[in-house]
Amino acid sequence: MATGRLGVVETLGALNAALGPGGPVWFKETRARHLRARDFLAPRRALQARFGDGQVPERVVHAVADLQGPGVAPVLRCAPTPAGLTLQLQRSAVFERVLGAVAAYAAPAAPASPGLRVILHCPALRGAPCALRLSQLRAVLVADHLARVLQAHGVSVRLVPAVRDPHMPTFLQQLRVDWPTASERSATEALRSSALAELTLAHDREVLPPGVLGRVCLKELVEERGRTAGYDPNLDNCLVTEDLLSVLAELQEAVQRWPEDSSLGLAAAPDAGADSCMVVHVVSCEEEFQQQKLDLLWWKLDSRAPLRQKHLVCGPVKVAGAPGTLTAPEYYELRHAQVCKASALKHCRDLAQDPAWTEIFGVLSVATIKFEMLSTAPQSQLFLALADSGISTKGTKSGTFVMYNCARLATLFEGYRRSMEQGLYPAFPPVSSLDFSLLHDEGEWLLLFNSVLPFPDLLSQTAALARTAPGLHITARTEMVCKFLVQLSMDFSSYYNRVHILGEPRPHLFGQMFARLQLLRAVRQVLHTGLAMLGIPPLSHI
Repeated sequence: MATGRLGVVETLGALNAALGPGGPVWFKETRARHLRARDFLAPRRALQARFGDGQVPERVVHAVADLQGPGVAPVLRCAPTPAGLTLQLQRSAVFERVLGAVAAYAAPAAPASPGLRVILHCPALRGAPCALRLSQLRAVLVADHLARVLQAHGVSVRLVPAVRDPHMPTFLQQLRVDWPTASERSATEALRSSALAELTLAHDREVLPPGVLGRVCLKELVEERGRTAGYDPNLDNCLVTEDLLSVLAELQEAVQRWPEDSSLGLAAAPDAGADSCMVVHVVSCEEEFQQQKLDLLWWKLDSRAPLRQKHLVCGPVKVAGAPGTLTAPEYYELRHAQVCKASALKHCRDLAQDPAWTEIFGVLSVATIKFEMLSTAPQSQLFLALADSGISTKGTKSGTFVMYNCARLATLFEGYRRSMEQGLYPAFPPVSSLDFSLLHDEGEWLLLFNSVLPFPDLLSQTAALARTAPGLHITARTEMVCKFLVQLSMDFSSYYNRVHILGEPRPHLFGQMFARLQLLRAVRQVLHTGLAMLGIPPLSHI
């Protein structure tokens, strides 16, 4: 039997190459009604542009049907249809390859570039939780999620700033945000000397605000870097304070002294070149102007400042029916109260004071918040509805719904374990002995083809940062994991409601039952990995 991980990206690449020179034509089907007849499609209009009359040469059709290669899924048939050139895979063989190596599909497709180092700077974490606006909370959650995905790809990530406010660590722990803390400020002597040399002396009549050392002109740097790169044309000068120098000193230290216990397990030399790392400033739209000043000031005062500084700017958060002053802790308390209320309605009793449910309510609150904040592309404006209608497990778009299906999977496997201990079912057989041709329900192929098979590629797309792209700003696909997990949960819920997995304890039914359980093992592992990328632990019951 062939070995190696199958990949959607590899299969699409081979399909497009088989058509000859030109841009990509093939795409993967995702809708259930299309997957009944095909798995990939090259649309007729695209084929007409490629081949003139739209008639694909017979030799090309045969080449596609005989397609093989590393990571390429085995092909069953390729045929011209009114919709275009359609392709269907050998589904039993794909089930066997994927479900025989589940761990390979619950991890990133490939590590990132060796030696890649990224500093994620989130200025919102320099204050206290009570001052954290919802737009800043969004930036914090985006930075935390991006750090987890990058580290899963083997990227060495350093998080700045180290949190100093005494109340912030507790709040971040509530949110399941993993961020470093510190008690001391970085030394600023070297930067202070550079700043004093660059300061513009105040005019006789000008009185500088308390704590301001002076002004530094940034106009020349703006012109040098180019306004087309994305810098605000209104940037002129910067008031230099001790606090601002402390911020720069911490960033400078993060670049020059990489920790030995970084995710790559390697320590950079104390004078490692700044070109070997990229700094990504994850900021709310309100913080963007100030952060641009900070970037330019860093370049002006420090000759070793990184050449690659990028801004990931999170769009504004608009709240319907609530004052614009709603803080992040108030938002968390609101969602936590709504989770407790929804649970009381479901279980017909108040569980908020039950210690056994304290952790569960905390996880559900965090899941609700993170799916709300991260399901929209970070650059876009986010609208929040504070009503508790989205907290119920009956909805299909919320984090609560995802966690509900996570618990259903746990209950399913716990039910199998108990039944096995009672002698109703035999022990799980070796995966190599399972007959995956017994998986013929369309929901089973939907789960494998749309959830398990493409998951490694999805993680890789989430971690992709355009390091060499021109301009100041950078985009990130941090919404992809949330959207994926919601769709996975919808597909699983539909399948689970329709198909009885743990059937009658009859030997002739065990083969199909174990094949289905192995599929759902893969679904569960993918779900757990996706939740881990969000910092959300799985739940066994709700």
